[in-house]
Amino acid sequence: MSTSTVTTRASPDALLALASKEGRGRLKIFVGAAPGVGKTYAMLSAARSELSGGRDVVAGLIETHGRLETEQLLQGLELLPRRPIVYRNRVMREFDLDGALARRPSLLLVDEYAHTNVPGSRHPKRWQDIDELLAAGIDVWTTLNIQHLESLNDVVLRISKIRVRETVPDKAFDRADEIVLVDLPPDELLKRLAQGKVYVQDTAARAVESFFKPQNLTALRELAMRRAAERVDAALVERMQAHAIEGPWAAGERILACVGPDSGSPGVVRTAKRLADLMDAPWIAVTVERSGINPDTAARKQIDEALKLAESLGAEIHTLTGADIPDELLRFARFENVTQMVIGRPRDTTWRRLLSRSLPLQLMQRSSDIAVHLVPTHTETGERPKRSLAARFEASTPAHFLYAAVAVAGAVLVGKGVGQMIPAANLSVVFLMAVLFSAVKSGVWPAIFASVLSFLAYNFFFIAPLYTFTIAEPYELLALLVYLVVAFVAATLAGRLREQARISAGRVRAMRRLYEFTRRLSGLATSDDIAEGAASEIHASLGRPVMVLLPRGDDLALAAAWPPEDALDEAATTAARWAFTHNEPAGFETGTLPIVPWRFVPARTGTTTYGVIGVMQHRDNPALDAEAQALLDTLTEQTAAALERAALTRDMVSARTATETERVRNTLLASISHDFRTPLSSILGSATSLSTYGDKLDEAATRDLLANIREEAEGLDEMVRNLLSITRIESGALELRRDWVDLREIAARVIEAARRRGAAQRLELAWPADIPLVQADAALVEQALGNIVANAVAYTPAAAHIIIDAEASDLAVRLRITDDGPGIAATDLPHIFERFVRSAGDTAPSSDRGQGVGLGLAITKGIMEAHGGAVSAVSPVADQHGTRFVLTFMRDNPQETPES
Repeated sequence: MSTSTVTTRASPDALLALASKEGRGRLKIFVGAAPGVGKTYAMLSAARSELSGGRDVVAGLIETHGRLETEQLLQGLELLPRRPIVYRNRVMREFDLDGALARRPSLLLVDEYAHTNVPGSRHPKRWQDIDELLAAGIDVWTTLNIQHLESLNDVVLRISKIRVRETVPDKAFDRADEIVLVDLPPDELLKRLAQGKVYVQDTAARAVESFFKPQNLTALRELAMRRAAERVDAALVERMQAHAIEGPWAAGERILACVGPDSGSPGVVRTAKRLADLMDAPWIAVTVERSGINPDTAARKQIDEALKLAESLGAEIHTLTGADIPDELLRFARFENVTQMVIGRPRDTTWRRLLSRSLPLQLMQRSSDIAVHLVPTHTETGERPKRSLAARFEASTPAHFLYAAVAVAGAVLVGKGVGQMIPAANLSVVFLMAVLFSAVKSGVWPAIFASVLSFLAYNFFFIAPLYTFTIAEPYELLALLVYLVVAFVAATLAGRLREQARISAGRVRAMRRLYEFTRRLSGLATSDDIAEGAASEIHASLGRPVMVLLPRGDDLALAAAWPPEDALDEAATTAARWAFTHNEPAGFETGTLPIVPWRFVPARTGTTTYGVIGVMQHRDNPALDAEAQALLDTLTEQTAAALERAALTRDMVSARTATETERVRNTLLASISHDFRTPLSSILGSATSLSTYGDKLDEAATRDLLANIREEAEGLDEMVRNLLSITRIESGALELRRDWVDLREIAARVIEAARRRGAAQRLELAWPADIPLVQADAALVEQALGNIVANAVAYTPAAAHIIIDAEASDLAVRLRITDDGPGIAATDLPHIFERFVRSAGDTAPSSDRGQGVGLGLAITKGIMEAHGGAVSAVSPVADQHGTRFVLTFMRDNPQETPES
C-alpha cells in the first residue's frame, strides 16, 4: 500500500522558534568536561580566524589564569576595559556590560558563562549579561564547564563529592545556536595539570587529590559528550521541522511507543522505556484516534492509563487524529525523526493476514527506514485481549433499531404503491433510501440492521415467487447479493459520516463555548468575579461540581463554587494547599491524598500560581477522559490568564496610586519649601533687626518691621490653614457649622483683609438690596471667598478693578467675583480647581505674589461641594480680558429664609 500523499508542512512551533531569533545575536558555547581542557584557547583561536577574515571582534572579558599560551592569543585583539565595583571595601573588576553595548562589536568574547557577578552589578549572573547582549543583536562566544549545568549539579556532586555553587539554567544552555565540545583525554589533562598549565603547583596538587581524579574526569567527559549530543539532536529535529524535511535521519536514536485501546499497551510503554534507557535515547508515546469513531469507555480508560504511565516514565505524550492509522503514525514518526517504533503484536485472524490489515504489517510494508519492535500483548492473567462486540452497540438503543424497522416498512409501502409503474429491479433504490435514512438517523449498526431487513423484505414482497424467500432466477439472486453489499457499504459510510458530523458539531460547540468563556472572563475585572465565572463555566462543560480557591493572606480561601458550597473538609483543604504550594495536581487519582473525592489543579501562568480549581470526582463515576482532561486544562489556563490580568490591573492601579501619591508629596514639599522660605526669611530678617538695632531705630522703622512680621506671619497662617483644610477635605473630615449668614458682611471682611495686606487693585462691593441670607458655615465661606480674592489680587496688575456682587433666584444665591485682568489661558481653565495647579507664567505679573502652594481654588471647590453648592470660572469675560468666579449656594427652603 502506498504512503500518504499529504504534503509535509513545516512545524509552526519550529518556525516561531526561528522567528524569535530574528534580530538577536548568535550564541556559541565552548563546552568542556573540566577546567584546563582548552576551552578559552579554542575560543580565542577561532576568534583570531574571524578577525583575520575582517570581522569586528572584541574580547569583552577573558580569564587567562596566568596561562602563557592563552595570553599570547590575546595579542592583536581589542580588549574591553573592566568596570571597577567597590565591594566590602575592596575594588573588584567585572565585565563592563554598558561598555560592550556602547562599543557594539560584531562578535564579543565573554569567558566563563556561569560566573557570579559581584553584588552591585546589573545582573547577578554573567549568563544574564550575555542574554542582554544577544537581545541587542551582538554575537557572543563564551565558555562553560559541564559541571556548571543546573540539571547535572547533583550528578556531579555524587561523582566528585564536591558541590558546584555556580550554575547555569539548562534553558540558557539550550538557547545556544552552536555548541563546540572541547575534549581532552584524562591522562593528558592530568599531565597538563602536573606541568602547571592549569593551576599553580600548590593548587594543582590539591586539585588532583579532590576533583581531578581519573575516574572523575572520565565520568565528566562522558557527561559532556552526552549533553552535547542531546543538544545537537534537539537542534537537528528543530531544523528538520522548520524546513519540512522528512526523517528519519538516524543521527541519534528516537523511540516511538504506539498506545492502543487494549490491555497490552502498558507492556508496550514499559518496553519502549527499557529500549530508551538502553540506548540513552528520547522517546515518545502516541495514540491515534480514528476520525469519526469514538472509543468506548473501557477502551478510553485503557488509553488514558497507558499514556499516564508513559508520562510518569518520562515520555513525551501526543494524541493524533486520522482515518488511516498507519499513515498517521508514519507521518508523525518522520516528522519527529523517529528511528524505532514499539507496538503491540495483535491477535491477527487469517483473513486479516490475507488482506494485510495487520497494523504492524502495514507499518513494515509502508516504511523501510524505521525499525518496528513487536511486543506480545498478553494480559496479566496470560490470556489474549478480546474485543467486546457489545461495546459496538453501546451507542445504539432499541429505539434506533425500531426506527430502522419502520423505515424498511415504509419502503415496502412505497414499493407496493409504485410497483405497477416501475420495474421491480428499480425498487431497490427505495430500500436503499431506507438504509441511508437509518444510517443518518441512528448510526452504523441500525443501518446494517435496516440493510438486512431490506434484503429480506425486497425478496419477500417483490421477487417472484412473491411472499416467499425463494429465488427463482439466478440473476435475481445475484442482484440481491449486489444490493446487500451496496446496502452494507452505504450504511457504513453514511453511519461514519453521521458520527464524524456529530463529533465535528461537538468540537464546534466546545470551541464556541471556549470562545464565549474567554470573552466573558475578559470582561471581568476582579478576581472574585473571575472565580464565579470560571466555576459556573467549568461546571457546565464537565457536568461536575467545581470550586475555585484563591489565596487570601497566607492561606487559600473558597472564592466560588458551583453548585454553591460554603466550605471544604480538612482533607480536601489539605489537598488544595498541596496543589497550590507544589504546582502539582492533588486529590483523586493523583499521588497526593488520592482518597479525597476532589481533583485540584493549580491555575498558573509561567512561574506564578494564582489559585486552585477543584473538580468533584467519585470512584463510582467514570474518571475524566483525555478529551475532558484537555478541556479542563484549557479552561484552567484561561482562568489563570484572567486572574493574572486582574492581578496586573491591581498592581497597575497600586503603582499609579503610589506614583500619584509620590508626585503629590514631592509637589507639596517643593511648594512648601519655596513658599515658606520667603516669608520666613522676611520674618527672620525683621526680628534680627529689631533684636540687634532695636534701641537705635526710630518709632516709624520699628512699626514697619513689626508690621512686616505680622503680615508675613498672617500669610504663613493662611497657608497652614489651607494645608489643613485640604487634608480635611480629602479625608472627608470637614465639619460644617451651618447658620444663617449674610454674604455681604463676609464679602466686606474679605475686601478689608485684602486691603490690609497691601492689595493695590480697586476692590468694589456692588451688592443688590434683595439678596437673602443663606445657610452656611461663615468661617469656611470666608476662607473660600478669600482664596478667590487673593488669587485675583495675585494674578492681576495693580491698576485692575475687582468687583464682588451677587444675584438671587428661587433655587440659589450666586456670589460673583469679576476682574478685568489678563484672564486665564484656555488650556489652564479646565484644571484650575485641581490641587497644586497654578496659572501659566505668561499671565501672571512679574512680581512673586502670584506664587503659592496651588491649593486655594481646590479648597474653595471642596468647601462649596461640602455645602451642596458649586464653584465655576469663566474667562475671558469681555473684550478678551477678565475672569469671573461664581460661588453658588443652594436654597433648600427659600420660603423660610429670614430677611436680611
